[in-house]
Amino acid sequence: MFSDTRFKFFTSREASPSLGLSIIPMAVLLVTLTFILIFAGASGVQDASPIVLSGIALLTAILTLVFTRRPARTLIMGLRRSAVQILPAIPLLLCIGALATTWMISGVIPLFISIGTQLLSPTFFLASACIICSAVSVVTGSSWTTIATVGVALSGIGEAMGLSPAWIAGAIISGAYFGDKVSPLSDTTVLAASSCGIPLFRHIRFLMLTSIPAMFIAIAVFAGVGLLNSPEYFSPSNIVSALGSTFNLTPWLLIVPGFSAVLIVCRLDSLKTLFLSAIAGLIAFFIFQPQLCNVMIGDSIWETIKDSIITVWSGASPSTGDSQTDSLIETGGISGMLPTVLLVSSAMLFGGMLIGSGMLNRITAFFAGLFRKTAPLVGATVTSGLFLNSCTGDQYLSIVIGGNLYRSVYRRQGLADEMLSRSLEDSISVTSVLIPWNSCGMTQSAVLGVATITYFPCCIFNLASPLLSVLYAWIGFKIRKKEPLKIPSMQTAPSR
Repeated sequence: MFSDTRFKFFTSREASPSLGLSIIPMAVLLVTLTFILIFAGASGVQDASPIVLSGIALLTAILTLVFTRRPARTLIMGLRRSAVQILPAIPLLLCIGALATTWMISGVIPLFISIGTQLLSPTFFLASACIICSAVSVVTGSSWTTIATVGVALSGIGEAMGLSPAWIAGAIISGAYFGDKVSPLSDTTVLAASSCGIPLFRHIRFLMLTSIPAMFIAIAVFAGVGLLNSPEYFSPSNIVSALGSTFNLTPWLLIVPGFSAVLIVCRLDSLKTLFLSAIAGLIAFFIFQPQLCNVMIGDSIWETIKDSIITVWSGASPSTGDSQTDSLIETGGISGMLPTVLLVSSAMLFGGMLIGSGMLNRITAFFAGLFRKTAPLVGATVTSGLFLNSCTGDQYLSIVIGGNLYRSVYRRQGLADEMLSRSLEDSISVTSVLIPWNSCGMTQSAVLGVATITYFPCCIFNLASPLLSVLYAWIGFKIRKKEPLKIPSMQTAPSR
């Protein structure tokens, strides 16, 4: 009798896990990370996440095989589905590490830092950084490319001004993800529209109703923080002179980012753009920084090749004679991205086990069936989006699952498809960067050098977007409806 009761608690029909079993992995994850955060801080969460995620993935597999009738091959299929979405991020991460190093040693980023510290005001730097990143991201359609190039340069400028790294990262991420959310070139924007079966520009127009107010709120907050917390005194002369004495800061270096801009305009994919931009930075290093080449690179052709590979792999730390400036131009190279690659792989295991076990579908279906009115339904969609981002570790997979799960629910309630596509974008595309073990969160944390939990409260646009989506639904603002989906009658036809 006891064993039967226990088995009914852990399973449901069709060999699917019950809700009780499905919430165990997420509950263990949240409790474990909370304890780590309390006792080890934000950096401890970043460091421990690979072990925690891998351990809970194993726990999920054991629970599935012991308490359900699902075969092991379903777990393998879930892992494969997760891998298809997440593994392409790994070469992107490696290219970002290479690009950061080559653009630094070539003098491209030092040139941006030198110009930026002289032109940008510390008081309005955060608002300016947000606007600059949003403009670049709208043009490129990629938050990752924006943050890896312009974002890294702005981060160095802000740190040189003595501003808070958390607020700097928040401003950069807010701007970059605004463009990623609304640009017709963005893959997440295209995916959200196609997953819900609506035209791309109809989706973008409806998306602007939450995106533009959220962006104005972000800029206003960043301007207010700048006015209240700007450094009392800032002189860029020491940094400019230290950089100028170490690097040849010629305007010809702008050819490198110009080349990257051409690649973006030609619609080359992100991986090729980052790779070729890194190569361009390495070529610029040999051309424009011969004084550094003599110190860092060997004399013979083979030593040059070997030392170049070592530099790109392990990073570089050119000495300028000024400790503050040295900390700005230090890079970790490709090897500095390896902890992030490990975290990506762990998130892939965790998400794959949840998908293959059926636990993810069980929990999201519970959210979908819980609410019937518009405001609670949008709230459930937003909550599910955050949950999917936490479970799958990947925004693309979360958008596809969310679209498939809620499309029929929205249609039965007579809500237009763009209501769903906007809710998915507001809750998935912009919040993926706020989760430490999501591919977006771990990548931007590694690139900007700020723990995800540290910059979380400073990403104003990313926080305001889902809140505005729920607020609009609650007050009934701009709720688009269509004819409810008619359910065929189950009555038996009269006999003739």
